[in-house]
Amino acid sequence: MRRQETLALAAAAATGIQVGAALVATRFVVNDIGPASLAFLRYAVAVLCLISPLLMSARTRFAPRDLVVVIALGIVQFGILIALLNLGLHFISSTRAALLFATFPLMTMVIAALLGRENLTGTKAAGVMLTIVGVAVALGERLLTESASGEWLGAVLVLTAALCGAVCSVLYRPYLARYPTLPVGFWAMLSSVGFLSGLAGMEGLFTEPPRLDPKGWTVVICIGLSSGIAYVLWLWALKHASPTRVTVFLSLSPVTAALLGVWILGEPFTLGVLLGLAGVVGGLWLATRSTPDPAR
Repeated sequence: MRRQETLALAAAAATGIQVGAALVATRFVVNDIGPASLAFLRYAVAVLCLISPLLMSARTRFAPRDLVVVIALGIVQFGILIALLNLGLHFISSTRAALLFATFPLMTMVIAALLGRENLTGTKAAGVMLTIVGVAVALGERLLTESASGEWLGAVLVLTAALCGAVCSVLYRPYLARYPTLPVGFWAMLSSVGFLSGLAGMEGLFTEPPRLDPKGWTVVICIGLSSGIAYVLWLWALKHASPTRVTVFLSLSPVTAALLGVWILGEPFTLGVLLGLAGVVGGLWLATRSTPDPAR
C-alpha cells in the first residue's frame, strides 16, 4: 500500500509538470484559435489516445446514475475548466496564469475538509501554504515586471478554473473507488468533447479553419497527447492518495513554466527562482509526509 501511494504521488508530480508545460504551449497558439476550439481539439486528440487501451481492457458497466455524475464532472473539469483557462490566457501571461492556478491545492484542501472527505491537519496545511509561497517567490520577480493593467478579468477566469478543478478532484474520489481509472477518464473526457464541440462551433471552428501553421498544429497535437496521458495518471493518483496530497503537486506547474522559460526563451535562472524551488520542494515534503487520513 505504501509503495502504491508513492507511485500515485509520482504520477501526480508528472501531471503537475505536464500542466505547466501545457500552459506555456497553449500561450503559443491561443491567439490564433478560439479558447473553446483549442480545448475541443486538445481533448479530441486525448480521447483518441484512450480508445485503444480502453478497448483492450475489460468492459466496465457503470450504474446509470454514476455515469451521469462522471459525465457531469468531465464537462466541468475538461469543458468549462479548460475553456476558462484558455480564455484567461488571452489576458494574462502563462507565468501569471500558472501562479494563480497553483491555488488549486489550497482550494482542494478546504473543499475536502468542508465535505468531510479529508482531515485538515496542521502539517498538511503548512505544506500547501509553503508550496504557494514558494511559487510566489519563484515567479515574483517576473510578475513585478509585467503590466497589471486590464488583467483582472484573466485572473478571475483562471481562479474560477482552479475552483472547478478543485471541486471535481474531491467529487471524483467515490467513483474512482468503484470503477477502473481508464473508463472513468474516457467517459469524462468524451463528455467534455461533446460539450466543447458546441462552443467550438459557435467560434466557427467547423466553418472556418483556424489560423494555425504546421508548427501550431504540432503544438496542439502535442498538448492533446500529453493531456490524455496526464489525465489517466491524475485519476489513478486520486484513486490511491487523498485529493490534497495529489493536487499539491500542481504547484510544480508554475515552476515548470519558469524553467521552460529559462530553457526555451533564454531567461536567467534568478535567485528568486532558486529560493522558490526550495520552498516548493519543502512544501511538497510537508504535505506528503503526513499520515493517511482516517476518512480515507
